[in-house]
Amino acid sequence: MKARITVVVLTHNRRREVLRTVEHLQSLPERVPVIVADNGSTDGTAAALAERFPSVRVVRCATNLGAAGRNRAAALASTDYVAFSDDDTEWQAGSLAHAVALLDRWPRVAVLSARVVVGDARDPDPTCDAMRASPLDRHDLPGPSLVGYMAGACVFRTSLFRALGGYEPRLFIGGEEELVALDLLDAGHAIVYCDAMTVLHRPSARRDSGLRQRLLARNAALVAWLRLPWRDVAAATLEACVASARGGHLLADTGALLRGIGWAMRRRHAVDPRVVEMRRIVAKKERMAAHRETTTRQEETAKVVG
Repeated sequence: MKARITVVVLTHNRRREVLRTVEHLQSLPERVPVIVADNGSTDGTAAALAERFPSVRVVRCATNLGAAGRNRAAALASTDYVAFSDDDTEWQAGSLAHAVALLDRWPRVAVLSARVVVGDARDPDPTCDAMRASPLDRHDLPGPSLVGYMAGACVFRTSLFRALGGYEPRLFIGGEEELVALDLLDAGHAIVYCDAMTVLHRPSARRDSGLRQRLLARNAALVAWLRLPWRDVAAATLEACVASARGGHLLADTGALLRGIGWAMRRRHAVDPRVVEMRRIVAKKERMAAHRETTTRQEETAKVVG
């Protein structure tokens, strides 16, 4: 039977992690093809993959393209659907078959975002709790309607991913899915959370959390300049500056941000107000949830102290 879905794995200098992830994917009952986008690794990743998994196609990017490395691999997929994985995320048995069945049945759905559990303890990812509780109208959809998704734990319609152009190289990595999500919603497609699809996340120890936070803030600002109303632009730009100052890189980051803003302004296309309203509804629900959580913690602390 012809495969209906391909898994694309993104990696950079994490040979041990990607070998484990690909080994797991090869063992899935769905028997799906796997394509690895190797982002210019210098630790022998590509050679190790070729030696251990000769049936796995490896796309060797000459340099680290960030999230855009996924575009190179997805361009080679010959299946209707493409599932994305990072080198530290593993699709669990049955999830990909379930994704195919849902996307076959629900043509309006462009992307399915999976439930993510973390580590050997399989603790639920808090982001998924928020997705499950989405306040958006889910009429005629197979699950909660979303304004975003998790890039390393999602399934796309292959043709749609290509039509959108995939991930913007300028954003590199960190919140890169936000721009894609905005363009999907602006075109009338739906993003849906699916609890029946599960991805295990084994967070790599090789992370620069400070750099990631700065990239997330910078990219949020650039996406705002590209697609969002001016009040969102102002708020996101201020937050990017605050994140840079907090990390001690204000001068260097500000120069890069200004160059990025010039690039974004030449490509600006604001999304429909309908999409902006969807984001506001979700943001309001998240603020209320955060307030309740803070209040609960304060009340519990007061009881202990009292």
